[in-house]
Amino acid sequence: MAGALRLKAILILFLWIPAAALAQDYFGAIAYSPSSGAHGWANDQPSRQAAERAALSGCRTHAKDCRTVVWFKNACGALATGPKVYGWGWGATQALADAEAMKACTRHAKDCALKEQRCTTR
Repeated sequence: MAGALRLKAILILFLWIPAAALAQDYFGAIAYSPSSGAHGWANDQPSRQAAERAALSGCRTHAKDCRTVVWFKNACGALATGPKVYGWGWGATQALADAEAMKACTRHAKDCALKEQRCTTR
């Protein structure tokens, strides 16, 4: 009887380990240069820091004043820009992230448009 319980425990452990390995988090980020309008992005990075570094690196190939405007984990991010303003958002879906970015941008200008949209694999 004890051997059967031990075998069940071992089987449960072996079934759980692959599921835990698949539960990896993915990070993304969008960087933006307010002066030039340049931007960079990253998705499916192993950490927030890696995502921000990659997004900044992509943006900095075009401008020096890039900054990370949004990062996201197992989700989506968006950047909306208008004349001299920008807004960003994140959400569980791209539509939610887009809506948040547009809402943030249109608080300060009417002519906003989505500039970048990214999702992680989840």
